[in-house]
Amino acid sequence: MAAVVNSASWQPQEEGFREICGLLEQQISHSSDKSQIWHQLQHYSQFPDFNNYLAFILARAEGKSVEIRQAAGLLLKNNLRTVYKSMTPVNQQYIKSELLPCLGAADRHIRSTVGTIISVVVQLGGVLGWPELLQALVNCLDSNDVNHMEGAMDALSKICEDIPQVLDSDVPGLAERPINIFLPRLYKFFQSPHASLRKLSLGSVNQYIMLLPAALYVSMDQYLQGLFVLADDPASEVRKLVCAAFVQLIEVHPSFLEPHLRNVIEYMLQVNKDTDDEVALEACEFWSAYCDAQLPPENLREFLPRLIPILLSNMVYADDDESLVDAEEDGSLPDRDQDLKPRFHSSRFHGSDVEDDDDDIVNVWNLRKCSAAALDILSNVFGDEILPTLMPIVQTQLSTTGDAAWKEREAAVLALGAIAEGCINGLYPHLSEIVTFLIPLLDDKFPLIRSISCWTISRFSKFIVEGIGHQKGYEQFDKVLMGLLRRILDTNKRVQEAACSAFATLEEEAAEELAPRLEIILQHLMCAFGKYQRRNLRIVYDAIGTLADAVGGELNQPNYLDILMPPLIAKWQQLSNSDKDIFPLLECFTSIAQALGTGFSQFAEPVFQRCINIIQTQQLAKVDTVSAGVQYDKEFIVCCLDLLSGLAEGLGSGIESLVSHSNLRDLLLQCCMDDASDVRQSAFALLGDLARVCPIHLHPRLSEFLDIAAKQLTSPKLKETVSVANNACWSIGELAVKVRQEIAPVVMTVISCLVPILQHVEEVNKSLIENSAITLGRLAWVCPELVSPHMEHFMQAWCSALSM
Repeated sequence: MAAVVNSASWQPQEEGFREICGLLEQQISHSSDKSQIWHQLQHYSQFPDFNNYLAFILARAEGKSVEIRQAAGLLLKNNLRTVYKSMTPVNQQYIKSELLPCLGAADRHIRSTVGTIISVVVQLGGVLGWPELLQALVNCLDSNDVNHMEGAMDALSKICEDIPQVLDSDVPGLAERPINIFLPRLYKFFQSPHASLRKLSLGSVNQYIMLLPAALYVSMDQYLQGLFVLADDPASEVRKLVCAAFVQLIEVHPSFLEPHLRNVIEYMLQVNKDTDDEVALEACEFWSAYCDAQLPPENLREFLPRLIPILLSNMVYADDDESLVDAEEDGSLPDRDQDLKPRFHSSRFHGSDVEDDDDDIVNVWNLRKCSAAALDILSNVFGDEILPTLMPIVQTQLSTTGDAAWKEREAAVLALGAIAEGCINGLYPHLSEIVTFLIPLLDDKFPLIRSISCWTISRFSKFIVEGIGHQKGYEQFDKVLMGLLRRILDTNKRVQEAACSAFATLEEEAAEELAPRLEIILQHLMCAFGKYQRRNLRIVYDAIGTLADAVGGELNQPNYLDILMPPLIAKWQQLSNSDKDIFPLLECFTSIAQALGTGFSQFAEPVFQRCINIIQTQQLAKVDTVSAGVQYDKEFIVCCLDLLSGLAEGLGSGIESLVSHSNLRDLLLQCCMDDASDVRQSAFALLGDLARVCPIHLHPRLSEFLDIAAKQLTSPKLKETVSVANNACWSIGELAVKVRQEIAPVVMTVISCLVPILQHVEEVNKSLIENSAITLGRLAWVCPELVSPHMEHFMQAWCSALSM
C-alpha cells in the first residue's frame, strides 16, 4: 500500500484506495462485525500514509457516497488527535492542502466534516503551523459564493468554540491579531440573507464575550446593534443565540448593557413567551443571571407584574415533558441500568464550613425548572413584594377543578414551594392554612401532584416543626408525617422518590421530635426498603441514615433494632464486595453506627471485617486487577474508611479488639499515601478517630503517620487539597493529645507548616485555619519546651486565628 511520497504530489495506489473504501463501507453498514473492522483499520493505521488516503477519500472520491467520504473524514479527525504531532511534515502538508479546497464543497456534510478536522489541526499545530489557512478562510468569507462562505464560517465557528484564544493572539508575520481580521466579517454576516451564516457568525462572536478581546471591546456598540437587529430573526436558532449573548453579557460585563437595559428586559419578556421552548428557556436564564450579578433590583422591579405571570405560565408541564412519561412508571418494574443516575460520595471532613451540596441527581434542565428557579431567586431578591402579583394567580390555579386542569394545579403547588424561602415573612400568617390545603394533595389521583406536594411541604418543614409545641401545630405535624410516610409506600416511583427526599428534609428539621413516632417511621421505611427498585433504594438508605443522625441514641432500643437491622443485614450479605450498590449501604451503616454508639457492638465485627477485606482487595486491584478479580474503584476504599470512622466514633474504645486483630494500621498507612486526594482525606479522618479511641495500636508506625500527615500541610497544591490538609492537621492534634512527648520529633516540622497557614488566612478556608490554630495549641501544650522559644513568630497570627 505504500505509495510514493514527495512534497510535490502524493498519489494513492488504486489497491489501497479500494481496500480502505471497502472497509469504510462495511463500517457504516449496520450488519458488519465492528471489532473485526476495527482490527483491520488498526492494521492499516501502521502505514505512515494511511491518513493521506483518508484525506484523499474525503476530498476527492467523487464517485463514492457522501457517507463513505464523511466516514473517512471522521476517522481522519480521530487519528489526527493522536498522531498529528508525530507525522512527517510532508504528510501533514498533504492533508492540509487537501482540506482547504473542500471548504466550499457542494455537499454540506462534507463541508461540516472538513470544518471539524480543520479545528482539530489548529488545536494541535496552531495558526502559525498553517499560514495558508487564515488567507483561505478570508478568501472564502469574501467570495459571495454561499457554499464557500458557509464552509469557511463552519470551520471558523468550530475554531472559535474549541480554541477561541488562538485567534486572539499575536501571530508572527501578521500585522494584527486574527480576531481583528475576522470580527468585521462576522458582523457583516449578521445581515446575511442566509440563516445558517447569521447563526454561525453570531455563535462565533458570542464565544468571545468571556475573553473580551480588544477588538470586541472597541466594537461593542456595533455588536449590540447587531444583536438588536437579530432580536426578531425568523430563525429560532438565531433568536436563541441573541438571548444567550444577553445572558452572558449580564453575567460578565453588565456595564455594557446598562444603557440599553430597559430594551433588553422588554425583549427578554417578549422572548420568554417564544413559541420555541429552547428560545424561551435561554431567555428565562436572564432573570437568574440578572439577580446573581447583584445589579440594582429597582431596574427589574417595575417589570415584575408582567414577568411573574410568564414564569408561572411556563411552570406548567409541557405536553412533551419526559416527566409525564416517567410519572406513569410502576414501582414494581425493575430499573434499567440507564435509570440509575451517577452518585457521588463525599469524603469525611473534620471541621466547620463544609457546605452540603444540593442533591447530586442529574436532571434534564428545561423551561419549567428554569422558570421555577427564576421565581425562587426573584422571591429571595424582592421578598414579599411579589406576593400581590403571584398569589391571586396561584389561588386561581389551585381552585381549578376537573382532570383537564391538573397541570395548572401542579404548577401552582410548585410555585408555592419555589417562594417558600424568599417570601416566608409574607406567607407566615397564612402558612397553617397553606399546609392544611397541601396535605390532601398528598393523596391526589395524579402522581405528579402527589410528588410536587411532597416537595413543597418539605420546603415548609421549619414552620411545621416549630408548631409542635401547641396542640394544633402538633396535629398538623402528625398529619404531614403520616402523609409523607403513606407516600413513601406509593406504587409510583416518582412519588416514592419525592416522598423519601421530603421526609429526609423533615427528619433533619424535626430531629429528636421524631422519637415518639420512631416505630411507625421505621416500619414504613423498612417496608419501602423491601419493595423499592434499585434507584429509589438509594434514597431510602439516605432517609434511614438521616433518621439515625436526627434521633441519635433514641434508636438504640431492641424493638427498633429488630425492625431496622435484619433487612439491612440481609442486603449486606446479598451484595458482593465489588457491587457499587453497597456504597449507599456503607454510608447508611456509618450513620447508624454513630447513632447507636456501643449499641452497634453486636453488629460491628462482620461490618469491620468486611471493610478491611474490601480495602485490601481494592489496594490489590490497583496494582493487579487480574489477581484481585475486580476492577479498581477508589470509592470502595473511601466509603469503607468512612464507615470505619463511624465505627470508631460509635464504639469508642470498644473498637480496640477489632483493630488489634486486623492489619488496619498498615492498610491505613497505605491509604494516607494514596495518590487520590479523597482517599487521603478519609484516611486522615480515620487516623484522627483512631487516635482518639485506641492510639496504642498506631504506635508501631507512629512516626510514619506523623511524617505523612505533616507533608499534607506543605503541598504545593494546598488550595486544591485543602480538605486533605484540614483532616491531616486535625489528626496530628488528636495524636498529640494522646501520645504527648512522643510527638516531639515532628513538632518543629509541623509548626513550620502551620505558621504560614495562620499568616496567610486569606488564602485558605476557615476550617483549616481553625484546625491549624487548635493543633498548634495542642503541640504547645504537650511539648512546651520545644514550642515556647518560637512563640514570637506566631503569637499574633495564632491569637487572630483563634478569635475568628
